[in-house]
Amino acid sequence: MQLLQEIIATILDRMVEVLLFPFDPENRIYVLYIVSSVAFAWFVYRAIKSRGADNTAQDLQDASGSFLQFLFPRRVWQNPSAWLDLRYMMFHKVVSYFLLFGVGTWALAAGFRFGSGGVPFADLIHYANAGAAAGLLTSALYMFAVLLVVDFIGWAVHYIQHKVPLLWQFHKVHHSAEVMHPISNFREHPIDNFGYGLIIGLGYGFVHGVALRFLGYVPNMPSLLGLPVLMFLFNFTAYNLRHSHVWLRWPGVWSMVFPSPAHHHVHHSCHPDHIDKNFAFMFPVWDVIFRTYHMPEDNRDVVFGIDEDAKDLSSCLRLYWVPFRDAYRLFRRPTRPKTEADLPEFHQVKKPELPAE
Repeated sequence: MQLLQEIIATILDRMVEVLLFPFDPENRIYVLYIVSSVAFAWFVYRAIKSRGADNTAQDLQDASGSFLQFLFPRRVWQNPSAWLDLRYMMFHKVVSYFLLFGVGTWALAAGFRFGSGGVPFADLIHYANAGAAAGLLTSALYMFAVLLVVDFIGWAVHYIQHKVPLLWQFHKVHHSAEVMHPISNFREHPIDNFGYGLIIGLGYGFVHGVALRFLGYVPNMPSLLGLPVLMFLFNFTAYNLRHSHVWLRWPGVWSMVFPSPAHHHVHHSCHPDHIDKNFAFMFPVWDVIFRTYHMPEDNRDVVFGIDEDAKDLSSCLRLYWVPFRDAYRLFRRPTRPKTEADLPEFHQVKKPELPAE
């Protein structure tokens, strides 16, 4: 009985943590990031209004009413997919917490030990304190180098998630949203989280370990509200419009340098020209280098979702188990039809019809 009470208490504590995400600067839906995204959405709304007919039909429709209606359009919130994301966030963030507990920390420690040549992860604090004396320029360059390398690792993992059929079965959960809002960011499968978190953790740890091996210390990255400054700016610069209906792209080549919400909208689109494009997270330059970059002038061809039957992924439980079912089907041997009636019509033997007497 006591064990059951402890389990229930732990689950309730985790639910409270999830509800407090908007007050955690390390979380994507931190209130400051939401407010900044709303501010960017306001400029998009005013730009659509000022351009008039020189917009896509969808943008004109979304901006035809008040700004509040623009932020919460009926076409989004009348779609069951939007409400599924709200339910799934709580379900997934509670369940996956227990499934993935400690994976990231273990990966970070293993990567650090390997990169440093065997230094225990527990000693990282000592070497980080020594790195506090590093100059601002050194710290800033180190921050940029770490995030650039880790973002490349993330690009590669993301590319593989799309190209390897087995991994796609789990990654497609994130792409199955037919409409998007900031909570859609949490529509992920725990197997997807496990693989991504494991590789990224190893990457972070390895880079810190290599820094220790060559510098003798680990530079402290400039931070703001507990985050590396570059990561904070990334979250602050309209991050929550990445998973939304608000199309915002930076002008000219700037979209190849800084990640825009439009960059990620294209990635989520199932239009033939958009499939398997824009894998980068923070640095679109990786997409440019490896020729996976695509940025249309507007969003007229952007359609969220996947080509597969959305009804298969229409509940929290189905978002969890359907990928396992589909992964199993990849390796299942096709069964032979038992009777001729089970054959496709073009394989069936046609018996000649006798003329009526």
